[in-house]
Amino acid sequence: MRYPPVSLHRQSNILLIRSFMLLFLSCVTIRIKLCFSSIPYTLKALPLDGHFNFDEVHLAAKDFGNRYQFLPVAVLHPKSVSDIATTIEHIWQMGPHSELTVAARGHGHSLQGQSQAHRGVVINMQSLRGPYMQVYPGNSPYVDVSGGELWINILHESLKFGLAPKSWTDYLHLTVGGTLSNAGISGQAFRHGPQISNVHQLEVVTGKGEVVTCSEKQNSDLFHGVLGGLGQLGIITRARILLEPAPDKVKWIRVLYSDFSTFAIDQEKLISAAENTFDYIEGFVIINRTGLLNNWRSSFNPQDPVQASQFKSDGRTLFCLELAKYFHLDETDVVNQEIENYMSQLSYITSTLFLSEVTYVEFLDRVHVSEVILRSKGLWEVPHPWLNLFIPKSKIQDFADEVFGKILKETSNGPILIYPVNKSKWNNRTSAVIPEEDIFYLVAFLTSAVPSSTGTDGLEHILTQNKKILEFCETAHLGVKQYLPHYTTQEEWRAHFGPRWEVFVKRKSAYDPLAVLAPGQRIFHKAITFS
Repeated sequence: MRYPPVSLHRQSNILLIRSFMLLFLSCVTIRIKLCFSSIPYTLKALPLDGHFNFDEVHLAAKDFGNRYQFLPVAVLHPKSVSDIATTIEHIWQMGPHSELTVAARGHGHSLQGQSQAHRGVVINMQSLRGPYMQVYPGNSPYVDVSGGELWINILHESLKFGLAPKSWTDYLHLTVGGTLSNAGISGQAFRHGPQISNVHQLEVVTGKGEVVTCSEKQNSDLFHGVLGGLGQLGIITRARILLEPAPDKVKWIRVLYSDFSTFAIDQEKLISAAENTFDYIEGFVIINRTGLLNNWRSSFNPQDPVQASQFKSDGRTLFCLELAKYFHLDETDVVNQEIENYMSQLSYITSTLFLSEVTYVEFLDRVHVSEVILRSKGLWEVPHPWLNLFIPKSKIQDFADEVFGKILKETSNGPILIYPVNKSKWNNRTSAVIPEEDIFYLVAFLTSAVPSSTGTDGLEHILTQNKKILEFCETAHLGVKQYLPHYTTQEEWRAHFGPRWEVFVKRKSAYDPLAVLAPGQRIFHKAITFS
């Protein structure tokens, strides 16, 4: 088929349109290049106590997850809160004509690039020099700390006054701002709640560069929004953390179960007890692990060595209940009697009772010992495709049957934590998202992938396994919520927040309307316009 010839007039119009489009695109390209090339110069001109680094930015383009790498244009090393405020205010004033965003990076322990900012500015929060840590003892003791301070340093400083924070994470080499932007949970959460339930006051730099002091009574909407807010509403630059009298020693106990239902019943019994049974309650899953009890003998002692030596764990899925009781040295006999009484009410395998007595610091900093070992073997900086879930109590048996009984068949390349917490210890005004039931479980698959492996310990296999777990949770309608969540679309984030989405969006609009902050979370995207 032949087409009619195009008229000369029409040809000239087409050429004119094409020329215009080429010119327009060239201008946009030039404008973008000019915009990007001018970014370092505008940042260099800012009056700061600290400094920017525009060359050595590669460290800020990686995190503990070791799966995503997004290069920023600059890394800010602040010495004062005003450095952070000045930088963010400058980017805010640049408006939507700049694609610059800002991410706060503490110890870089994020898993999915949440502390990174592609072609943006990463703030090294550990460079923040002020305010200096100060402990306030008294009837309601607390400690004032920088948002970039590590929890391990807070522990050592507060212990000088015989005090310590109430709630912890399992790993203490994390920053205050990082854990408070998520929740901060460990085996103390059943009693004291997460770390975000143990904060008096915050100082926050919003997405407009405003420095705001907030608490339950002062600027409370920002206070609650920032806690568990995934860095979306402001950067935590100072926190006032609740303290309590610290113990001298810890009785550390592990026992095993072969039946999940019995294991869960005992865990729930302990966290619901009217009297204070234990100070720390966690659990973990052991799949097809041989010689298990022999691995514990370096730090735990069996109550009955003969029975323990006869126990065979090969090929079975087992569930370990881990407990801790804090005490002072003059309470040793009383505490021993209490523990014996509590343990007599539980239905664990009697031959698997292992005990240890350690200092309070040794117990709380226990994960760091594993870190040192893994680093020495070159196994720390590997991909960590972790999956952390909150699961309602009513669905935990269904979850266990499918996941531990069918989906996971090989030995896990990393611990699998599982323990219940009480919803009553969480403040529902914060941004943290949890299930609706009074008791829910944390289940954390803390796997490490072996680089270049194509086997069951390889990254692709672990990611496929995680996907199967999530797909089951969705099809079975378990009402699961992700902890340290990661989604790629706003529709998924909307589903994650559920009925609380509108409140979160309203807070975002109020405190970070240009979506400058925490781009690595992939919740909101800065709209760029070129006029």
